[in-house]
Amino acid sequence: MSRALPRHHIASPKGWQRPQGLPVFRFALHALIILILTLLTQIGGIAYLVALAASHAWGLRRFLTKLAIFLLCYAGATFAASFAAPIFGRVPLSCVAGATDRLVVRSPIYCLLNRNYVTPELRDLAKALAAHMDREFPGTVTVALDANFPFMNAFPLLPHLSHADGKKLDFAYYYKDVDGAFLNGATRSPIGYFAFEQPAPGDELPCEGRNDWLTTRWNFDALQSLFPTYRIEEQRTSAAIGWLTSEGVAKFGLQKIFIEPHLKNALGITDSHIRFQGCRAARHDDHIHIQVD
Repeated sequence: MSRALPRHHIASPKGWQRPQGLPVFRFALHALIILILTLLTQIGGIAYLVALAASHAWGLRRFLTKLAIFLLCYAGATFAASFAAPIFGRVPLSCVAGATDRLVVRSPIYCLLNRNYVTPELRDLAKALAAHMDREFPGTVTVALDANFPFMNAFPLLPHLSHADGKKLDFAYYYKDVDGAFLNGATRSPIGYFAFEQPAPGDELPCEGRNDWLTTRWNFDALQSLFPTYRIEEQRTSAAIGWLTSEGVAKFGLQKIFIEPHLKNALGITDSHIRFQGCRAARHDDHIHIQVD
């Protein structure tokens, strides 16, 4: 009958250290989170670093506690940014709209991600456009989308290629339902983007046949059937673009407007300030892009 051999505790050799794989993984994970938060919000990476330092100093271990510390740090940094941004020549568009406001930011997500900053001149242009539309079509709401981050020129606002200096702003189109009734303040997608106006047969298609591998001109074909079948309200959209290419140019230094060529043709627009953004940039038949000098 076999007997079990006695077990002996083998002491660790002097100088033996724990494997370093786990600390390296944690460092890489933290670095990745900082990078993602910085790219998405500009200031989120700094808030994360402060939260990490605070959690370490206070000996915090529970995930929910550390998450709460980060959210507090991020909220504080976002609040502080709204006061510091004017030093850098930018001001926030408010995401808190009242019943009488005619310029609104489409979703609080833009403010939560610090994507609602513009130069004072561009803010004045946006407010003037909204006031004009309200005079021409009483009660009409003008919807703003992505703007810029609060600090630093040349810092990318992904996936945009040019929203990096406070001088660019996107507006949603004005929409109507299938019966032709105007939908005030509505957009086809929850964030105002990616619900495209598809060109009709025979429309101008400047990027047809191209297969660029480095591009943000995504079609999101799988999403299109998920959006409501609203259509662009031509009267208000044409009036807004007409004001931008006249008063916007003369009084506020508007330089360019990006609209997809098939929409430009459908709306009968011929002004030279209306440009095509190029085949590597995002489609502009879901929003209007403007920029000032």
